[in-house]
Amino acid sequence: MSSAKNETHKASDQENATTHFGYRTVKESEKAGMVKGVFDSVADRYDLMNDVMTVGIHRQWKNSLIDSLNPRAGMKLLDMAGGTGDIAFRFLDRSKGGHVTVCDINAEMLRVGQKRASEQAYDDRAEFICADAMKLPFADRSMDAYTIAFGIRNVTRIDEALAEAYRVLKPGGKFLCLEFSPTVAPLFQKPYDAYSFNIMPVLGDFIADDRDSYQYLAESIRRFPTPVKFEAMIKAAGFSRTGYRTMTAGFVAVHQGTRI
Repeated sequence: MSSAKNETHKASDQENATTHFGYRTVKESEKAGMVKGVFDSVADRYDLMNDVMTVGIHRQWKNSLIDSLNPRAGMKLLDMAGGTGDIAFRFLDRSKGGHVTVCDINAEMLRVGQKRASEQAYDDRAEFICADAMKLPFADRSMDAYTIAFGIRNVTRIDEALAEAYRVLKPGGKFLCLEFSPTVAPLFQKPYDAYSFNIMPVLGDFIADDRDSYQYLAESIRRFPTPVKFEAMIKAAGFSRTGYRTMTAGFVAVHQGTRI
């Protein structure tokens, strides 16, 4: 088959490829726009909703992620899907002379983060860039560390995001991901499901005036790989020294890998 025909078939396959958006099956080409709609809707109340939905525990989880990163002086961090700055500002507080690039596909989330950075005087050590995790606008081996908190499950092709994370990290660079797990300790599974599908959307409706977005977020957690399977994906992307640890009865996990 000629090169031109191969390219035609490849383009056709990409056009027809499907993925999941919560429990719905959608075209891959449509998912990014749908995710954008979710976070456009909730951007201004995203941090408040995190406090309400987790009773503030998300703060401890994020602090634990930073503990695993163990920021050093002058470190250069890429925080992906970090629009509102929660991870970025924690990092800057711990890294003397460090610099963070906050990257997010959603401009509204970045707007919130930039406002917070200005209010808290982080402007000179933080930059905010709108870009896709699957196609980062950064040079090879340009970052000391890469973090992503509660964002990778929204990426259309997770394997491509992991490959990009590996590409932009320097040798010895750390990859750290904080994400919800689809299953928890057996004793908590039924209450977890009841809360996710019956209470979380109601809270989203009441506080953010958006029930559908929080229904999607609950579904997206259940569609995410288990920690064991996600670790295998991190290894497949080329990372070494992979591993994970769970917190709060398995509700979340911190995943890690190192580019050797």
